[in-house]
Amino acid sequence: MALVAQLLYLFTLAIFARAILSFFPIRPGSPIAPVSQFLYRITEPVLAPVRRVLPPMGGLDLSPLVVILGIQILTSILL
Repeated sequence: MALVAQLLYLFTLAIFARAILSFFPIRPGSPIAPVSQFLYRITEPVLAPVRRVLPPMGGLDLSPLVVILGIQILTSILL
């Protein structure tokens, strides 16, 4: 159970980092581009279905917040 909790924590950090990076323009070839692409690849399979279910919020993407909240609930249930 502790391993699962650690993995969920790391995934939460990845979602948070992706959300922070979304505020900055990242050009292809920049030093941070591979990090941004990696975070996108590992988080998008979880965020995309949530994004499709949520109603439009005037340009705000609340899917990271919903997923992080879900991870926190899941972690508290597991522990």
